[in-house]
Amino acid sequence: MIDLLVKNATLPDGRKVDIAVAQGRIAEVAPAITGEAADTIDARGYLVSPPFIDAHFHMDATLSLGMPRLNQSGTLLEGIALWGELKPLLTQEAVVERALRYCDLAVAQGLLAIRTHVDVCDDRLLCVEALLEVRKRIKPYIDLQIVAFPQDGFYRDPNAKKNLLRALDMGVEIVGGIPHGERTMADGAASLKELCEIAAKRGLLVDIHCDETDDPLSRHVETLAYETQRLGLQGRVVGSHLTSMHSMDNYYASKLIGLMAEAGLHATPNPLINITLQGRNDTYPKRRGMTRVPELRAAGINVSFGHDCVMDPWYPLGQGDMLEAASMGLHVGLMTSPDQMRWAFDAVTVNPAKALHLEGYGLAKGCKADFVVLQAKTPVEALRLKANRLKVVKAGKVIAETPERVGTLHLDGRPKTVNGADYAPRI
Repeated sequence: MIDLLVKNATLPDGRKVDIAVAQGRIAEVAPAITGEAADTIDARGYLVSPPFIDAHFHMDATLSLGMPRLNQSGTLLEGIALWGELKPLLTQEAVVERALRYCDLAVAQGLLAIRTHVDVCDDRLLCVEALLEVRKRIKPYIDLQIVAFPQDGFYRDPNAKKNLLRALDMGVEIVGGIPHGERTMADGAASLKELCEIAAKRGLLVDIHCDETDDPLSRHVETLAYETQRLGLQGRVVGSHLTSMHSMDNYYASKLIGLMAEAGLHATPNPLINITLQGRNDTYPKRRGMTRVPELRAAGINVSFGHDCVMDPWYPLGQGDMLEAASMGLHVGLMTSPDQMRWAFDAVTVNPAKALHLEGYGLAKGCKADFVVLQAKTPVEALRLKANRLKVVKAGKVIAETPERVGTLHLDGRPKTVNGADYAPRI
């Protein structure tokens, strides 16, 4: 028995198919599937995509904009200072409530997997407890991964190491770090060594805030690549942000990218936030701040885009839309060839699925029946339109819907309606 049958779907690779779902899994993907179904969706030729994934986020801070005040300079450092002011005022109930509200927004956007970093530099571990509770509550509809993140420095904060280990013991499953936040370059390198050793000993994944700075001499990703190889962690380590690479000379960057590829590192830039926070001390010309995405991709490194922040001390905007993050990424990365734009869609779907080691992700037989029907015909069109999520499906059940976005015209001799998906050649 087919529980759900999606008719007339267009897949990201351009195939026109039907999708049959049974017992929460995709049972068949083929043209013209027949058989009785408990429920049917007519996709009408629109794009059906696996769900969006946010490879880098801070859910403990989300929706806290203006608490206790606004970031007037717009800088990373003022945002960190603001978060430090807010931490003593937090309650577990408030963190849980804001996170759940954000997850409601995420589901409406077809965002069904999130990797969030949680600050462990608070001896109460209040945010850790809050996000563990959130993970339990949203498990039926969002896959939430949690990274133990020593925001104030693994060595710089006197209790960070103890608290990070406590967080891992509580059920946080990924080791994080911030080597450029330590007092010295040597401390930063030493922190990476110890953090990777902790992950290797416990069999955990690693995701490091690495070189989130305009300083071209911040080269901690070099150490991260070395430790990854030394400890046999290939494929299990993510370098997030990597913004210093934007400011490095080309010779060194080319060497570094080769080392990253050898180590099997994943890379997660965060276009919306990197372009906003970096280059703040520049006059003109202003640096763009985002890492060297085309070069990383050319070297065979798996690159994902993260959203990073939504309405918090670092970023006053955002709505949990990974298409917006991908669109910013292709703009600031000057990636507008058909191939590059198509790849940007992968950077918020299949690429982060690899980085997060998600099981059963995709649109093939046997995969989890998690997908999104988008008001677009191609991935590039979805990026251009920031396409409406017409249906969001989790385990074969529709969990969110958004009406088609269609404009009505009152013009003599012109069409009565305008649907953006009808107004472009197919790329």
